[in-house]
Amino acid sequence: MDGNPFLKIQSLGRALMLPIAVLPVAGILLRFGQSDMLNIKIIADAGGAIFDNLPLLFAIGIAVGFAKDNNGVAALAGALGYLVEIAVMKDINDKLNMGVLSGVVAGVVAGMLYNRFKDIKLPEFLAFFGGKRFVPIITGLVCLGLGVIFGYAWGPVQAVIDSAGHWLTTAGAIGTFVYGLLNRLLLVTGLHHILNSLVWFVFGTFTPAGGAPVTGDLHRFFAGDPTAGGFMAGFFPVMMFGLPAACLAMLHEAPKEKRAMVGGLLLSMALTSFLTGVTEPIEFTFMFLAPVLYGIHAVLTGLSLAICSLLNIKLGFTFSAGAIDYFLNYGLSTHGWEAIPLGVVYAVVYYGLFRFFIRRFNLPTPGREASAGDTEIASSMSGVAVAGGAPATRAARYIDALGGAANLKVVDACTTRLRLNVVDPAHVSEPALKAIGARGVLKRGGESVQVIIGPEADIIADEIRREIASGRPAAAAAAAPVAAAAVASAAPAPTATANQAGPLDPDPSRWLSVLGGTANVVSLDAIAATRLRVIVRDPSAVDRARLGTLDVVWVSTDTLHIVVGNAAQRYADELSLQSA
Repeated sequence: MDGNPFLKIQSLGRALMLPIAVLPVAGILLRFGQSDMLNIKIIADAGGAIFDNLPLLFAIGIAVGFAKDNNGVAALAGALGYLVEIAVMKDINDKLNMGVLSGVVAGVVAGMLYNRFKDIKLPEFLAFFGGKRFVPIITGLVCLGLGVIFGYAWGPVQAVIDSAGHWLTTAGAIGTFVYGLLNRLLLVTGLHHILNSLVWFVFGTFTPAGGAPVTGDLHRFFAGDPTAGGFMAGFFPVMMFGLPAACLAMLHEAPKEKRAMVGGLLLSMALTSFLTGVTEPIEFTFMFLAPVLYGIHAVLTGLSLAICSLLNIKLGFTFSAGAIDYFLNYGLSTHGWEAIPLGVVYAVVYYGLFRFFIRRFNLPTPGREASAGDTEIASSMSGVAVAGGAPATRAARYIDALGGAANLKVVDACTTRLRLNVVDPAHVSEPALKAIGARGVLKRGGESVQVIIGPEADIIADEIRREIASGRPAAAAAAAPVAAAAVASAAPAPTATANQAGPLDPDPSRWLSVLGGTANVVSLDAIAATRLRVIVRDPSAVDRARLGTLDVVWVSTDTLHIVVGNAAQRYADELSLQSA
């Protein structure tokens, strides 16, 4: 993934979700504290404090999101880098205002430097500052340099951003249509988070009475800007009415004998969209199976934002455009009630268009798609049971469907998706994942796989990581076919002797000998809780016959993973000490 710029941008989109996740509580506090609600200043100030420090929160959240193990040291480095960057930049030109972009830059730098230097070894007299302690130091120095660069160079960049933001915020219906259309089209790649962050937190400026300037449609809306909310209002008719009506249309177009099977799924997704504005589970049911419907949906979303702009409807949200946000923030809206009749019209339009296109072109929406076949799913789910024949955990089923623990390099999540880096995407079984409950699978780039699940994505990602870390038989059994195939292609596996006792061998010197000696090991670290990742200088120097006694996957010509269970970090530490 490191060499693929597209995947790095996707990683930024995922990392942005961590700081954005704090906005609902900020919005609720700010809203309830205002004069037309509870009129309690300390509650409003508590919410305002979060909005006032968004750049710092972005620096911390993105740094943690970028760090491979989400370590808190990256958060400290992100905060430190942001403070240094801003202080230096303001000393050079105090009129510059990077807004949340300053936090985004500091967070990305801190996260990447953490991944690069978390295991660095310094000379003995500086050993205290080695490893993770070195990360905030190097981040501060790098951000010092960035502060100088931005201090002199950001003026023209800020002028371009201001011009783009000015056009978008003053282009009226055309600007909102373009944004709404791109917002849905970029959802396929996960890059819509980047666009949203610019529109909601960067474009447009408003200075509240007695306060500091704030930027972005979302921030300005909650700061009391009467012109803000135009880039959020149009999502309410779509998410509260349009997509739930599309679910009803798909249900009515499903064969009668399958309606009971798909009805619960479609109705639960419709309710989720109406209440919370989480729509990806619905959209991924037809995004790839019936792309013409998704094209219609994208155009209708753009039109909804354009119509709201023409009607001067201003509405805002801190999470998404669902009923909960609608009622909480209605008091700040302009002509907010008009979104409801527009939504009713949108429900009729979505229902009619979806039924017509599904029937006219025989589109494979839920209940109408070709069956995957029980054998295929049963085959892909083989081995999913824990010892004693008891049903496997949900995490174990996901691990098996994803090709086993040895096939998983990185397990992460955003709001509604598992975001994974895998050894071989071919081992990921889409039928098996859908049998568990996934809505769809996206394979992007050489290693990147996304599994669309819904609001439980982050919980399931945690369950998968815990299952892998536990080393339970289900995870080990799921990993075995992948590892065995890789070992078999490398060399026949001899019977282990006492001196090559596999991952439980306590003597690191024997491990290094198998890997071609200390000089042949370029790097060695623990990843995904249960594996060692080893990069060697000369692959031909590795004793593959002896290595065959271990559970090994070669992921490239010079990189291998050794599955060792939940003691991976201990083995990495021992081997690193031995090779020092």
